[in-house]
Amino acid sequence: MARTIYGNHQNFMDVYYNPHPGVYFTGDGALRDENGLYRITGRVDDIIMSKGHRIGTAELECAMNTEPRVAETAVVGYPHEIYGEGIYAFVILKDGVVASVETIAEDLKTIVRKKIASFALPNQFLIVPGLPKTRSGKIMRRILRKIAADRHEELGDVSTLADPSVVEKIVQEHNLLKNDN
Repeated sequence: MARTIYGNHQNFMDVYYNPHPGVYFTGDGALRDENGLYRITGRVDDIIMSKGHRIGTAELECAMNTEPRVAETAVVGYPHEIYGEGIYAFVILKDGVVASVETIAEDLKTIVRKKIASFALPNQFLIVPGLPKTRSGKIMRRILRKIAADRHEELGDVSTLADPSVVEKIVQEHNLLKNDN
């Protein structure tokens, strides 16, 4: 654990200790499950500005992950001409679950309305086979943001991902959804 920032100890204290006295605040969110195991949910400062509201991606993902058929979700902002940023939800279903994106979207919207608020409802939902993650398991949101914004040609090198093939599959699913609308 760090003890200071070289040449700027006060900034270190302001960022890591003063927000919650007596607690070292890293900015990472986590949930503890019924077995006492921790799951890192993401950065608490990863925010989407939509409809005039600041919406934390970790909070939104945690709410949607309570849906029993959902294995994991990732949400990102994308340019939206009315809302500033729209909310795009990438959803992985649990093994063996077969459901339409419309059904899952409606059920996830119900959960978000109950646990957060209507202003936090995602504008787009996409069922995907996986998420672009680093070998250490971190979701590469930069890639998801570019897909959501229809900027697939700007993805860059994805060869260092744990499973680079998942990016092509997500782009294909996104294009199918876009063509259906």
